[in-house]
Amino acid sequence: MSKEQIKLRSMIITALFAAIIGVMAQLTIPLPLVPITGQTLAIGLAATILGARYGTLSVLLYIAIGSIGVPVFAEFSAGLSVLVGPTGGFLIGFIPATFIIGLFLEKLGFTFKNAIIANIIGMLITLAFGTVWLKIATDLSWVSALASGFTPFLVVGTIKAILASWIGIIVRKRLLSAKLLISNDIKQSA
Repeated sequence: MSKEQIKLRSMIITALFAAIIGVMAQLTIPLPLVPITGQTLAIGLAATILGARYGTLSVLLYIAIGSIGVPVFAEFSAGLSVLVGPTGGFLIGFIPATFIIGLFLEKLGFTFKNAIIANIIGMLITLAFGTVWLKIATDLSWVSALASGFTPFLVVGTIKAILASWIGIIVRKRLLSAKLLISNDIKQSA
């Protein structure tokens, strides 16, 4: 396969994951300030399957698409107003979370155990960004911000981290064996 074909395939997969994130964002359980969504599961899948570079690019593409007005954010919302609104910190937090999950796995190996650890770290990064942003955007106290943007998501976030790890490692192995995903990683799935 030529370099151009590999690059094209990587771009298509990146765009596909941006679309998956947008679709999963519509799976929501409404809460007063911040809904529970399928976005974080999709973010974990993107990072676990694609790694740091292409996982992060898929998140950046997703955020760019939503920012220009395509309704891909939770509850079919869109625009820069969402990014600067109360839940914008969670969206911005997806960027470092995805990069760190992917980097962790690239450095330590794409195993189920490593994926769980990486996805839990990613969840905590997303929640930290989101909670700080929520506090600033809504002028909440730290206790209220933690009670609204962090604590309610720990159990569900851990479940999603485990699911992203389990599904992500299985899908990654199958995509690699089918040669649909090209990996230059030194450490492969064990």
